[in-house]
Amino acid sequence: MIAGIDAARLPKILGNPRIGPCVVRPVNYVCIGLNYADHAAETGNPIPKEPIVFLKSLSAFCGPNDDVKLPRGSTKLDWEVELGIVMGKTARYVPEHEAMDYVAGYCVCNDVSEREYQLERGGTWDKGKGCETFGPTGPWVVTKDEVSDPQDLPLWTEVNGKRYQDGSTQTMIFNVVKLVSYVSHFITLHAGDVIATGYAAWRGRRDQAEPGLPEGRRRDAPGYRGIRYPDPAYRRALNRGRESAWKRRGSLMHVRC
Repeated sequence: MIAGIDAARLPKILGNPRIGPCVVRPVNYVCIGLNYADHAAETGNPIPKEPIVFLKSLSAFCGPNDDVKLPRGSTKLDWEVELGIVMGKTARYVPEHEAMDYVAGYCVCNDVSEREYQLERGGTWDKGKGCETFGPTGPWVVTKDEVSDPQDLPLWTEVNGKRYQDGSTQTMIFNVVKLVSYVSHFITLHAGDVIATGYAAWRGRRDQAEPGLPEGRRRDAPGYRGIRYPDPAYRRALNRGRESAWKRRGSLMHVRC
């Protein structure tokens, strides 16, 4: 249906309006942890025997250019570029050989995380993954017919023009087909739901990355918008200096959060 639309006939959007997420509010925002072999190796973790599944709260879901709110007391804000799978129809107990029939396309996700909350405060990862605005998604859905091989896509993250994360979907432990099938056996997936498939390896040592961009710091670079915290009582990280990108066939798909 989308392929039949003549883009030249669509009305132009004037001005500089907010760009929302690339899908209407999903029923489920599913995330996969530790799903890249090189990332598992760099963190010293064993390869999971089955996909690690967790849910990101829907209050985290936001547009690609929306402000990311830094939670009170946060000291270890982090970014993760991920390939998102966008579901095209309801999926329950889907066999692997039919999995792609349920996929509408792909998008860029930034699985924003607070590492102290996630790893040092006990319990599950959810408290470090589900904070408000921690799920920038979009700006585009690329339909599956435009992606010949979702397991051959470079991904990277740049912070203020410096690349910290650099990898490829080639090193996924559980591929797109496996994840759609697997998740559908535990969670009923609906059209517009997103599966964020995990994040690729860091380029260099992780501890060399900029830690949380502390209060008061502002960095500007061509093509990027800076970081500032205008309200000390509830600091809002205007993280548009953090750009996660996905390159396919020479085109740049990106999310700024």
